[in-house]
Amino acid sequence: MSQNKAIKTRAVAVENRVDPYFLGAAKVHNDHFWRWGDDNLLPVALALMARRSTTHRRIINDKADYIAGKGFTCDEQQPLLLDFIRSANGEGESLRSILHRLAFDKALFGNAFLEVVTDPAHTFLSLYHQDASRCRVARDSEHILLHPDWSNFHEKEARSLPLYPRYEEQADGTLRTMIHYKDYEPTYRHYGVPAYIAGMNVSAIAYKTDRWNIARLDNSFQLSGVMMLDSSVDNDAEAERIVRLAEEKFAGNPGQVMFVIREGSEDDHSRFIPIESRNEGDWQSLHEQATSDIVVAHSWFRSLSGLDYTSGFSSERILQEYEVALNTVILSEQADLTEPIRELIASVLGVDASSLEIVNRPPTRSKPIYMKVWEARKADGLDYDPEDERQQQFLSEITKYNIKSIN
Repeated sequence: MSQNKAIKTRAVAVENRVDPYFLGAAKVHNDHFWRWGDDNLLPVALALMARRSTTHRRIINDKADYIAGKGFTCDEQQPLLLDFIRSANGEGESLRSILHRLAFDKALFGNAFLEVVTDPAHTFLSLYHQDASRCRVARDSEHILLHPDWSNFHEKEARSLPLYPRYEEQADGTLRTMIHYKDYEPTYRHYGVPAYIAGMNVSAIAYKTDRWNIARLDNSFQLSGVMMLDSSVDNDAEAERIVRLAEEKFAGNPGQVMFVIREGSEDDHSRFIPIESRNEGDWQSLHEQATSDIVVAHSWFRSLSGLDYTSGFSSERILQEYEVALNTVILSEQADLTEPIRELIASVLGVDASSLEIVNRPPTRSKPIYMKVWEARKADGLDYDPEDERQQQFLSEITKYNIKSIN
């Protein structure tokens, strides 16, 4: 074994365990950047919407989980590659956990950022996920600027990293670069656009219909209306005080009941005028339509989003839709995310990463784990050979092998 190869097998990840962002502010080569959205805060708006819309958030979570898979498998004759899968950086994060964050950002923002760290001798390789919301493309389109708060940008707090395949030396002596993943969209050059862009309005509708139900619940489902109060007041401030006091004591959710004060007379004519609403059905239909449109906008499937569980659990439908999702969405996203990683492993560590594969497993099983492989192939109408030693394995043994490989 050569001396160079021996060095590479000893060191895979950076020894420091701090977030690369806090290594110290490097000089920003270009303080001008391309705005992400009209106000440069589109990622903040997208993140906020994902926190408020139940179905929208569930789909993003599920897509990230399915794309990250159950981990990785590779050629067991590559010990350095196995070590890298288990610990891809100095913080001890597995390659699967990094891939999951990249998949989550790409599903949410249509963009994801991966920081790559090595040294001039290429004795190690470390990968760090960077929060897409704090990354912007520099005006020279050759660097990525990182800043903790883009609503209050200060040049001294920003870091600049070159876009892959260019590397630049940092203050700690390491070489670093940034990989920018982005979903293609015509007329958008510097940033990608999330797949659900056409469903942003319906995501807002789903959130607002949920909020409307919460408001009704907070108001104990009382009727909205106008409360006419007979009272004598000396000035507008006193009238305002009485209205606010009445709201706090009787209105439940402020704004459900409007209080009006009029000049009192000898007889008290205070009364409540209800405003009846009979549009509950319209609201429910609107919410259901918005939920369906969200699923379509994400290019996703209802049974994989937990939307049809109340009408019965159909494992066959889930498996069918998972198969379609696997071949139309999941595999293509996995290829986009892992191709640069394989290239990095080969170019930096000098290791053949062609065997690196993501383990995909459906959310439910259609066959018992005590079946043998040849029996399962026979049940699926595939060619089978009961005498083949590999097909003599039980499905449980294959599952166990996959679990062992990814850990």
